Amino acid sequence: MKILNVYTDGASRGNPGPASIGIVFKDEQGQIIWQQNKDIGSATNNEAEYKALIYAMKHANRHHPKKIVFHSDSELIIRQMRGEFKIKNPGIQKLFLDAWNRKIDLVETEFVSVPREKNKEADKLANQALDQEKLEI
Repeated sequence: MKILNVYTDGASRGNPGPASIGIVFKDEQGQIIWQQNKDIGSATNNEAEYKALIYAMKHANRHHPKKIVFHSDSELIIRQMRGEFKIKNPGIQKLFLDAWNRKIDLVETEFVSVPREKNKEADKLANQALDQEKLEI
């Protein structure tokens, strides 16, 4: 596989509040090859966005791509991963450093900001995990 397109989303109901992540891996033709959602406990939305990215990074090399393109509707996360925005929040700094250090172990990477409507699948997965958590209470 030449290019792995990774779509990530984090969702939180509260700031912080119950949170979850959704991740979708697609091949060059746009076919879904792997997806995951997961309840991550209590987090802010930005923390959930970073945790989605980190979880995706843990699994990306399994598909042996030559390049990984990470897509997110979180402009903040994308711009921080590109080195365009500083990170002031100490909790986010730790998550950023975790993501940044994981990037080193990956093949060539690119970080792309996409509008929410282009990230529907990851968003749906994240919200499904939140809804399941809500039903179990």
